[in-house]
Amino acid sequence: MTRAADRLRITRYEWAGGSEAMLRFGDDADRTVVIALPLFEEANRTRAAFVDVARRLAARGIAAALPDLPGTGESELPTAAATLAAWRTAFAAACAQVAGDVYVVACRGGALVDADADAAGRWYLAPQSGDAVRRELLRLRQTGGGEDFGGNHLSAALLDGLAGQEPSITGRLRVVRLDSDPRAADRKLAGPPLWRASEPGGDAGLQAAIADDVATWIGA
Repeated sequence: MTRAADRLRITRYEWAGGSEAMLRFGDDADRTVVIALPLFEEANRTRAAFVDVARRLAARGIAAALPDLPGTGESELPTAAATLAAWRTAFAAACAQVAGDVYVVACRGGALVDADADAAGRWYLAPQSGDAVRRELLRLRQTGGGEDFGGNHLSAALLDGLAGQEPSITGRLRVVRLDSDPRAADRKLAGPPLWRASEPGGDAGLQAAIADDVATWIGA
């Protein structure tokens, strides 16, 4: 990869509730991809893969950013205090603080957090509805037999906020799915569902295909 791909910066963005960490890849440009990871444990399983996607985009001259949402990653906000409304406010603020036109790249439940972002386009991988995310969380709690959701302590406000929510369809939109998914999509990609992996990891072929599709869609 080119030297631009190695320009990783750990920055922060400000939002109404405070300040959160944001990884920046490449030099500031006239367009920036802002990544919304899947939610909860799926974010941990896919983070390394999307960091690689961001590096690949930077190598092609497309800046990229990966913000932590409030209550996730290195955030000082407890996970139990997180809400979908706060995530949307924070993600929109992160998008407003990068250079150039913003293109959202979101995976799974991450496609629920960009509704308030001012974006030139949205690229979704296997997007989920809020009801689908909520069902999976309730199943996790039932399987675990406790009050947590797969190790996460979540508020009723967050669960209630997910109900009935759908990914944003405003503006330029591209929906991509894995070739194992029978639902309609603009394109199907070969590769494993990284969000289902037992351990965090990646698939170089899938990550290269994602970066190539995003770059082509943007017009790089």
